[in-house]
Amino acid sequence: MSIALIVLAAGQGSRMQSDRPKVLHEVAHAPLLVHAMMAGASLDPERTVIVAGHGGDAVEAAATSHDPEAVVVRQSEQLGTAHAVAQARAALAGFEGDAIVLYGDTPFIRPETLQAMIAARRDGAGVVVLGFEAAEPGRYGRLVAQGDRLERIVEAKDATPEERAITLCNSGVLCAQATVLFDLIDQVGSNNAAGEYYLTDIVGLARAARMSARVVTCPEAETMGVNTRMDLAMAEAAFQARARHAAMENGATLTVPETVQFAHDTHLGRDVVIEPHVVFGPGVTIESGATIRAFSHLEGCHVSEGCVVGPYARLRPGAELDRDVRIGNFVEVKAASIHEGAKINHLSYVGDAEVGARANIGAGTITCNYDGVFKHRTEIGADAFIGSNTMLVAPVTIGAEALTASGSVVTEDVPEGALALGRAKQVNKAGLARRLMAKLRAAKEAR
Repeated sequence: MSIALIVLAAGQGSRMQSDRPKVLHEVAHAPLLVHAMMAGASLDPERTVIVAGHGGDAVEAAATSHDPEAVVVRQSEQLGTAHAVAQARAALAGFEGDAIVLYGDTPFIRPETLQAMIAARRDGAGVVVLGFEAAEPGRYGRLVAQGDRLERIVEAKDATPEERAITLCNSGVLCAQATVLFDLIDQVGSNNAAGEYYLTDIVGLARAARMSARVVTCPEAETMGVNTRMDLAMAEAAFQARARHAAMENGATLTVPETVQFAHDTHLGRDVVIEPHVVFGPGVTIESGATIRAFSHLEGCHVSEGCVVGPYARLRPGAELDRDVRIGNFVEVKAASIHEGAKINHLSYVGDAEVGARANIGAGTITCNYDGVFKHRTEIGADAFIGSNTMLVAPVTIGAEALTASGSVVTEDVPEGALALGRAKQVNKAGLARRLMAKLRAAKEAR
């Protein structure tokens, strides 16, 4: 049977003290909403519906950027969770499969947990609710259940003292056949302490209609909701701990794991070595056997087998390193392809460029790629040698096996095998420095 996701993302999140919608705050360089969508994507849904409200245009942009086929609907008034889910009705018109309700501020529900809920639904349950044993139940809704048979859900503010003593709590995540879900929502009222339409009321309504309700449980950590900046920091820490553990389980070496920061989509091959204080932005793939040395920052790049990057290196979007490339300390590479065995070992910037196999780029080299309006490319051939402190003024091509002298400013193409002496002859002016400095000191004293 097909599956639809309904992701609730309409809340303002006033406790975040932010002008941004709460679900667009990021963990591991991805909005909370995207984390929820990625969790649901493991079910291979036929349809995905995002219910937006506050900051709806921005929420829609984030959702469709991640999944262009997602449908975004609006909840103009926040009248409760049942009212929010009801906004997805038109988007799911004619859909006969199961619908699962997720929350855009709850990023860590595991695919295995969602699969267990789907299995319970297909085992005959009319409604399946995700619960957890809370260390401090507090404000959570309580699940009144006998084993895995769920009788009803009671909101904390409406609970009796006996019900508040229950530690099995409601995550808010639930699953039901889509048409049944909307039929039950039609019967939900607002006769409660908050005057809202609670989605949780559908459990009691389902039981009254002689449908079964089941509870599936997960660890409390999976249900972590993000409502404050402190929650956001805790969510980031939780993500990083999981990502580090997964990386090491999959064969990467992290020499000081707690100092490495991953993005949501970082991919490390086997036998990769990551030294301390490395930061991964989005879109990084490190192939097997590469080493990323300490205090390096990588984003939007691909590092091939056997490469060594850093320490203190920066790979920006579009950096493509072929096998056995060396990128050394205080080197920045952007939108550049560095071919097999090439070396850029010290204090250089290479942007909008192609560097041939086995080329050697000396310390202090800069590809001068920007004229103030347009970017231009630099082409460096195989086995070329770029002398220290060379300025390569793009667009320019350095031929294979060519050489530039140290301190050159190269403004014209250099043929294969040629030596470029792109520097002026040194001229010494006797005593001029002393006279200039004396004038500067006099001007300073006169102020």
